[in-house]
Amino acid sequence: MQGNLQEIDLRSILQLIELGQRTGQLFIESDFYSYQQGARENTGECNLSGWLIFFLNGQIIYCQEGNNNLSRIDDYLRQYREEISLDQQEMDRLGELNSSEYGYLWMLLEKNIINPNKAADLIYRLVCETLFDLLSLNRGSFIFHQDIALAPQLTTWEISPLISKITQQLQEWKQLSPYIQSPEQLPILADTAHLYSSLPVTTVNKLKHWADGKTTLRQLSRYLDRDILTVAKTIYPYVQQGWFKLIYPETTNPHIANLTDQQQVKILCIDDTKAICETVESILQPQGYETISLTNSLEALSLIFQFQPHLILCNMTMPELDGNQICAVLRQLPAFRHIPMIMLTSKDKFIDRVRAKMFGATDLLTKPFSEAELLMLVKKYINI
Repeated sequence: MQGNLQEIDLRSILQLIELGQRTGQLFIESDFYSYQQGARENTGECNLSGWLIFFLNGQIIYCQEGNNNLSRIDDYLRQYREEISLDQQEMDRLGELNSSEYGYLWMLLEKNIINPNKAADLIYRLVCETLFDLLSLNRGSFIFHQDIALAPQLTTWEISPLISKITQQLQEWKQLSPYIQSPEQLPILADTAHLYSSLPVTTVNKLKHWADGKTTLRQLSRYLDRDILTVAKTIYPYVQQGWFKLIYPETTNPHIANLTDQQQVKILCIDDTKAICETVESILQPQGYETISLTNSLEALSLIFQFQPHLILCNMTMPELDGNQICAVLRQLPAFRHIPMIMLTSKDKFIDRVRAKMFGATDLLTKPFSEAELLMLVKKYINI
């Protein structure tokens, strides 16, 4: 079983594996920008992100991030750091495994650093954390390989209850936008005076400790042993009131690195649906992009020379002039020959991609899109 997430969503894939009581591995790959991975690699480039889910008879054994490092577990086990010491031979053994995280957990169990209950709880949290990222994807590819199960198994989890729980979390997460957008954002204190006047001093001091501009929301959730939604909802009122600010890591900040400070990046969104324009603005403007949205395609064509954008987002199907026609006109002009143009479409069909490329489009973005997907494309093409 293999395909892409535009044809079948991950929820349906997991349900099929559960119904078929399949044993093996599901590999998912997506080209959306991973802030955490980018920060680790100290690059501002788009990275392919991959995940592995291991199954036994239609139940989940474990979920593994494709980078296969141990940072997630280390975050959860901060209090055990002094006890954990693996020699080079043990590290080499881990590197040979499909899931070094899972092997690492078993090493900790064998050394009696953690007990089985702690390990099972940790696996559950890592599974939920991974599914939280995966169930919001609508771009990417997948392949299921039927194989022997990942061994040994500490425990397994039924898929349906997990899907129901994470789906509910994602619905609540979307309601926090645009104030909170990504688990990889960094909270910092912006107005300590109001915090001290509204909260106990001990509480504010704890907030100051964590909101240091170096700890992501996701890391904070691991340190506090809480899910990401609980942490986000806790600080949400303070972010709304401006007492907290959320920023991105400097190395992966969606501000443009190869333009001068005086030259702010300009992005033009052309879409006859006002809600899409508002969504684009709510995602891009907080990141420092100068964003203008126009719902009339003819008006947009006349104003585009005045605005001189660095990147254009354009709906593929609009009355009067559609996105392909606008793209074809602009590609005839030297000033717009090389400007990235991303077509917005509600139907990601092969023929649509071919036609868009024929008219000169740089890429396609399927609606509805997530903030991560939009920022990935902006970051990817604005650096060219």
